[in-house]
Amino acid sequence: MCPNCRQGEEQYCLNGNTLTYGATDADGTVTQGGYSTHIVVNEDFVLRIPDGLALDAAAPLLCAGITTYSPLARWGAGPGKKIAVIGLGGLGHLAVKLAHAMGAEVTVLSQSLKKQDDGLRLGADHYYATSDPKTFETLAGTFDLIINTVSGRIDLPAFMGLLALDGVFTTVGASGAPEISFPVGAIAANRRVYTYSLIGGIRETQDMLDFCARHQIGADIEVISMDKVNEAYERVLASDVRYRFVIDNATLR
Repeated sequence: MCPNCRQGEEQYCLNGNTLTYGATDADGTVTQGGYSTHIVVNEDFVLRIPDGLALDAAAPLLCAGITTYSPLARWGAGPGKKIAVIGLGGLGHLAVKLAHAMGAEVTVLSQSLKKQDDGLRLGADHYYATSDPKTFETLAGTFDLIINTVSGRIDLPAFMGLLALDGVFTTVGASGAPEISFPVGAIAANRRVYTYSLIGGIRETQDMLDFCARHQIGADIEVISMDKVNEAYERVLASDVRYRFVIDNATLR
């Protein structure tokens, strides 16, 4: 077991982690996710869903929930902190719920205002459209932490300019662009930090589930049957889901 694993940070295993989908498992087979009726696992990787959390609403917490919880916990989200969430999708809606429950002041930064009502319902205190140049003037130097949940390219220097002194910008959305243009000046100007966060370890994932149970946080979901998977995929591509699909395994045949 490597030093990172001993610290409960298995996702950063120095020997390489095993991802849920499309990764090479220890026996050489390819992992295929959780689409099964039975599974055998190492007890060190078993999680407990607390009483009070519905299983369907808890399912996305094991991915989107821990992915956003981990950087919020790592960078001290809580009372007195101003947190911005870029994007209000599957990741972003949980980031808003979690940051709000932690006691932070939460702002959603979205391309438009079409989801503003949702954002405020989920716990955001403020909602701004990034398509409006005035947003970047109004919010300059504001945030202690910005969590980027979108997968596309963004104007990184502009967003870095929204951070306060020692502010942190962390990306959690998987991007199809392997390289970024690093805005050295925008980072150095206020001793800012740019980082990336990769899901979370088992211990932190259990902490997240327990936190969600205490605060009654689940994902906003639409439950579908297995025969609707292809249709659901097309809807994901069309951004027609609020905010996670969950497959009913009772329909798995």
